[in-house]
Amino acid sequence: MDLFEEDAPGNAPEFTVTEISGAIKRVIEGEFGHVHIRGEIGRVSFPRSGHVYLDLKDDRNVISAVIWKGVASRLETRPEEGLEVVAVGRITTFGGQSKYQLVIEDLKPAGMGALMAMLEKRKAALQAEGLFAPERKKALPYLPEVIGVVTSPSGAVIRDILHRLRDRFPRKVMIWPVAVQGKNCAPEVTRAIEGFNRMSPGGAMPRPDLLIVARGGGSIEDLWGFNEEIVARAAAASEIPLISAVGHETDTTLIDFVSDRRAPTPTAAAELAVPVRGELLGWVAEQGARLVRAETQALDLRSQRLRDLGRGLPRKDSLLEGPQQKLDHLGERLPRALVGLAQARQVKLSESAGSLRPGILTRRLAEDSRRLEALSARLEPALSRAVDAKSEALGRRADRLSLGPIRREIDRQGRDFARVVQQIRQFAEADLQRRRDRLDSLDRLMSSVSYKATLARGYAMVRDGEGRILRSKAEAGKAAALELEFADGRVAVGGGKAAPKARKGDEPPEQGSLF
Repeated sequence: MDLFEEDAPGNAPEFTVTEISGAIKRVIEGEFGHVHIRGEIGRVSFPRSGHVYLDLKDDRNVISAVIWKGVASRLETRPEEGLEVVAVGRITTFGGQSKYQLVIEDLKPAGMGALMAMLEKRKAALQAEGLFAPERKKALPYLPEVIGVVTSPSGAVIRDILHRLRDRFPRKVMIWPVAVQGKNCAPEVTRAIEGFNRMSPGGAMPRPDLLIVARGGGSIEDLWGFNEEIVARAAAASEIPLISAVGHETDTTLIDFVSDRRAPTPTAAAELAVPVRGELLGWVAEQGARLVRAETQALDLRSQRLRDLGRGLPRKDSLLEGPQQKLDHLGERLPRALVGLAQARQVKLSESAGSLRPGILTRRLAEDSRRLEALSARLEPALSRAVDAKSEALGRRADRLSLGPIRREIDRQGRDFARVVQQIRQFAEADLQRRRDRLDSLDRLMSSVSYKATLARGYAMVRDGEGRILRSKAEAGKAAALELEFADGRVAVGGGKAAPKARKGDEPPEQGSLF
């Protein structure tokens, strides 16, 4: 008997809620099985469980749908609100909420128009965020050392890029192999861009200076991986300058708008990456030649300028004539000036030596010694009297004082007294020694400047009979008698008497009287 068959009145069976809900589920799943439903995606929810909940709608009705976690991870088309799709799945019920829903097993855009609409929507969203702004695009390095290429390792694209780089300017190339179409394209390209950027500069694996994301031409479905939002955001966030070379010149993807430069073909990307080595060598050679010409011209101009200035300068002979004449004149005056200076110094020395009196120095030293001895003799009785007075005063106060501190104070003062007496004696002896040394040095100085030292070397002094010193032949001829003084005495010549011997301390004769 059918579950929904109507029984006789008053004899209708009773069902539980679970039974009736399960019966409805079996009927719906048995009637429809797998279906293809075309509609526009409405509300989309992505909870943490990994499942996707969404609505499919047309202009009149809405049907709920769910994509389980395992299926959602394999879908090539990410559900987006407003996207027209064809969903493949089975109709079932959800008894917990008394509703039916579509369990989606596959999801594809409903034709080219749906893909383009979704692409325009993504493009508008990224543009609104400023990812297409020209000011955020980085300049390409002029000559990168290492170039990173994100492409398929087995296609013609990588061969074209390597061949073009080898022709223009060979560089180191690092290839990150990826799938360039299909469901794995977008995540692999994203990981490649992020992986190159995570390399440390100067590490064991060199970090590229420039990235090229390349793929050959194809349909919009083949190139759709480069329209995914994760790829566009990874390219926009790249710190390494990036060239997009996806498809042919007429193909346009989202990565073209966010990259720093777009190349129409992979070969053109290689041309943008490096300059032509031959052209650079030619340019360098041309610049070197220009530099040599400029330097030669500058040297010629400066040489001519130097020659022009040299013609206006006086001759070296005319510059040196005046100073040479002045030097000759001064050279002639120099001997006379030296002789005059020596004579003046000699006279001054004689005058200074005449004022030195050993007797005066000896008497002064003796007076100072006697005065010092007198002070020393007076110091000890004075100190003794002071000590006696202090001792007497101490005796008067002894009944009020402790003997220990007093004895210590007496000992300390006794030591101080002995130290003072020792210092006075040392000072007196040192002063006396200094005065003796001074007297000896003055005595030696007097002996060195005395005329008697000259007499001891074999010279003699000539006087007349009255003891006056004779300084010329004419004066000697007028004298009635002559007297010669040697180092050991005087001798009369011509019948006169020898003048009395000069006493110690008399004025020495002038240097001109010796012969």
